[in-house]
Amino acid sequence: MKLFPILLISIILWITSIGASAQHANPTPEKTDFLAKSSDIYRSVVRIEVATQTPNYASPWNSGKFSGGTGTGFLIGKNTFLTNAHVVSNARRVLITMHGSARKHPARVLHIAHDCDLAILQVDDFSPFNELPHLKIGTVPQLETQVRVIGYPMGGTRISVTRGVVSRIDFRSYAHSRADQHLVVQIDAAINPGNSGGPVLQNGKVVGVAFQGLTSADNTGYMIPTPVINRFLKDIDDGTYDEYVTLGVTRFPLFNPAMRRIYSLKEDDPGVLIARFYKDGPVDGILKEGDILTKIDGKSVDSAGSVKIDGERVNMSEIVERKFAGDKVNLTFIRDGKEQTAEVTLKPFPASSIYSVQYGKRPRYTIQGGLVFQPLTRNLYSALRLNNPRVRRLFAKYLTENIFKERKDIVILTKVLEDPINADLSDYTGNAIESVNGVKIKDLTQLHELLNPETIPEFFVIRCDGVNRPLILPAKNIQKHNTRILQTYGIDKSSYLGK
Repeated sequence: MKLFPILLISIILWITSIGASAQHANPTPEKTDFLAKSSDIYRSVVRIEVATQTPNYASPWNSGKFSGGTGTGFLIGKNTFLTNAHVVSNARRVLITMHGSARKHPARVLHIAHDCDLAILQVDDFSPFNELPHLKIGTVPQLETQVRVIGYPMGGTRISVTRGVVSRIDFRSYAHSRADQHLVVQIDAAINPGNSGGPVLQNGKVVGVAFQGLTSADNTGYMIPTPVINRFLKDIDDGTYDEYVTLGVTRFPLFNPAMRRIYSLKEDDPGVLIARFYKDGPVDGILKEGDILTKIDGKSVDSAGSVKIDGERVNMSEIVERKFAGDKVNLTFIRDGKEQTAEVTLKPFPASSIYSVQYGKRPRYTIQGGLVFQPLTRNLYSALRLNNPRVRRLFAKYLTENIFKERKDIVILTKVLEDPINADLSDYTGNAIESVNGVKIKDLTQLHELLNPETIPEFFVIRCDGVNRPLILPAKNIQKHNTRILQTYGIDKSSYLGK
């Protein structure tokens, strides 16, 4: 009887060892891939250190603030490292470190796309990386499948690996530009500072680039999926990056039963309302306000403005997102109860850049008589926290009310550098400039020329939007005043109008 427990234990241990051996003999495909290739993958994932210089929009003549940060990148081709644009934006120096090495390799930004937060880096000397494998781009992962995030997040300097499950495929804003929306994949793994630019892997292939997290939720991260990555890589094939194209419309969902009756739509009829279109945009002269868009490239558009792609419901803009300037898109729409079709040639819409954060650019400005003028951008809007209701309206309605047609720049009087020549003019700060000596202002360069004519007038009469009383600036001997003001405030140049 005393031998039974020992025999039982022996049998249990024997069965367990067989199970364990079987597990090692037949591991899951992903585990096999991980065991066989993880060391190579780690070597191809690099740590990026960046020294940055951020422009000072509050004092545009200053050089800007110096700072730094870290991120992740990975090798996808010979001397081709993929990372996030926000990792290397405003970079003055970029260093790359290989996994398991202390050597820092100088690198440079070859291509950068701020609208989709991706960038390509090259090192000055690629020879140390010659033997590293190039990571391959895969497909969009399915919901509820597991992925692996590799990077160099905060909390240490060595490589970090986490796992997560794909929980959502959506169309969301990209935080880097604060204006663009593209396809994203949500995973239940935290994306921490330093993870940005790292590969998200499934079955040994890249299915995304880690790029942002959700601060209001735990373990919620987002990755840039392969359709966005592939579009970026195809775009730069010709050596330059072109921005995304757009239809140039705003649409309104047709959920309301009364609205659907007005437009003679049944409960299950597809279609979304075209609320506005932009002048000079791709559909200008083709679509009208009040049209019901029912199909785009043959795919049915539901009442929320969504279409089905690869088995998932996504924003209809995703069809346009995958195209390039000059590509065609076919639209089916209802106007006055009749179905019509049209072919549209896609193109970028530069005027929309007013809503995007600008990187790697010096702020434009001009100074006359101590008055500082700058064009309205999102950078300026954020830096000065502009609260003038008229300026806020011009910014908000810049596209929808076609303000861009008449005013390439909305020029703002941002600051008055105190001097006897501009006494009692500080109350005008924060206003948009409407005209100078009766000439309406279209952009900053024109304003600069009007304030610096060959023949100096007695006064500069400057009118601001919505302000009845004009700003009067004495012009006699103004160059003498300018010299004194620039010296007093330590300003080297009175203007920078851009290249």
